[in-house]
Amino acid sequence: MQLPQWLARFNRHVTNPIQRLWAGWLPTMGILHHVGRKSGKPYRTPLSVFGTHDGVAIMLTYGPDRDWLKNITASGGGQIKRGGRTADYADPRVVSKAEAAQAVTGPVRFLFARLPFGQAVLLRRAD
Repeated sequence: MQLPQWLARFNRHVTNPIQRLWAGWLPTMGILHHVGRKSGKPYRTPLSVFGTHDGVAIMLTYGPDRDWLKNITASGGGQIKRGGRTADYADPRVVSKAEAAQAVTGPVRFLFARLPFGQAVLLRRAD
């Protein structure tokens, strides 16, 4: 399943600015800091982020055609703020939900495996 594009546009302009206030502190939420591949402009994108044994998994709720994903793919990674701490992440890879679910750790593993989306991005912690 993939959420509709109109919802992605709405979230980008309305919901995301509000979520940036708390996303870097809540469990399963994070803020991806990345740089525009064309503009060089810095961006902060709130996302659902799940810990893995060597990094994080991010569910692709709107599919793989996302600007933030294109940006981190072009640059090789970005920074993610989770639990109040910021760390560098690298080597973004789009994988199936099943593959990502095997990598997710902790009590949210059960939740991740049951979310109705087909793909995720795996990132390896770089620092």
